[in-house]
Amino acid sequence: MASEIIIDARGHHCPVPTLRLRRALEDAAPGAQVRLYADDPMARIDVPHFAAQGGFELVERAEDGGVLSFLIRKPA
Repeated sequence: MASEIIIDARGHHCPVPTLRLRRALEDAAPGAQVRLYADDPMARIDVPHFAAQGGFELVERAEDGGVLSFLIRKPA
């Protein structure tokens, strides 16, 4: 598995986590995976919507103690 690019957007509110995710995916190589950590509840809705609209694959989503984790893959 390719190494992950980590974006820690905890403490930021919508739309900052999604904007940081978009910037990271734009800069990432094709096939790269970006993991976003966020604690804004709106990320539950915003991140999957952003991934679907942008043609990215939502590989994994998890929540632990109020921290959301999303793994997004950029198409190869």
